[in-house]
Amino acid sequence: MSFDPLAPPPFSTADLPGIGGRIKTEPEDFEVEEIPAYQPCGQGEHIFLWVEKRAMGAEFFVRQIARRLDLHPGEVGTAGLKDRHAVTRQMVSVPAAAEAKVGQIDGDGIRVLSVSRHTNKLRPGHLHGNRFRVRLRDVVPAAAERLSQLLTRLRGNGWPNFYGPQRFGREGETVKLGLRMLAPEAEESSLRVRNPFLRKLALSAAQSAVFNHYLSLRVRDGLLRRVLPGDVMAKYPFGGLFVAEDIAREQERLEARETVPAGPIVGRKTFAASGEAASREATAVADTGIATAALTRFGKLLPGTRRHNLVYADDLTGTVELNSAQLAFSLTAGSYATVLLREITKIETLDAGDPA
Repeated sequence: MSFDPLAPPPFSTADLPGIGGRIKTEPEDFEVEEIPAYQPCGQGEHIFLWVEKRAMGAEFFVRQIARRLDLHPGEVGTAGLKDRHAVTRQMVSVPAAAEAKVGQIDGDGIRVLSVSRHTNKLRPGHLHGNRFRVRLRDVVPAAAERLSQLLTRLRGNGWPNFYGPQRFGREGETVKLGLRMLAPEAEESSLRVRNPFLRKLALSAAQSAVFNHYLSLRVRDGLLRRVLPGDVMAKYPFGGLFVAEDIAREQERLEARETVPAGPIVGRKTFAASGEAASREATAVADTGIATAALTRFGKLLPGTRRHNLVYADDLTGTVELNSAQLAFSLTAGSYATVLLREITKIETLDAGDPA
């Protein structure tokens, strides 16, 4: 399989036809509710706001909160980005000094649902996941029967934890820049990206493209739910990393959902695999044209980590009424709803514009 960062990844349910449909015809067709990593304790120097927004991009949302409270955007804390064409609910933190102005937030697509206090500012990653309620309009006539089969398979086996296409930028511009920055002979113009946000975003997109390629190869070779000698395993859903040695035992633990193989997010300090697994990872990275030496070029921007190969949603449910399907599910932080919806609809360009 040749490397193409914009090529659609393989389906894990390729033998099951999709239900088709259209997404986000109205913002209410896509509801996202954050699952916080912790609840505010009720005291401290930070105000925690439980906020609903409608049809508003993540960066614009933060700027609006800051403007309405007379704050710098950097003083507004969020745990994760939420979709633009949607109704979303999430936690936001602001300094306690802004408490008297909280009433100024409501209006023009933003509504404060509750207010509390906590001891620390909310940081990216301070969430366990997200709950989704999705309406797919204009599904195929056979949607009810097809959906039942798909949900049974996906609940039982999970699906590949691919990054969604929105990770790579419009027409792939972001990932292309990141790959140029990590090429053996990187273009001087690529290395001199002055916008720190764009530099970090581009490098992250390149890491994501490497992971998607690695995971695509495992799906192609029927190894999505197989433990390989030397695989890096992660306790599921949260926990530490270790290298698989007793393969039979680790296969049992994988099938019991106690652990899951974790693929490489390449960087200076990525937890190392060994044996067959390490060889496959090295081949996948080589396919992408990234220079291993380039991973040290950007210092702390590329520490490296691991990402679960599989994602599960035990609460995945769905119904079909007339020509619409209603889906409900929860995903761990970092997993993309659009990847699951692609498996269900079998539509490649379902939604490529928003963060998950």
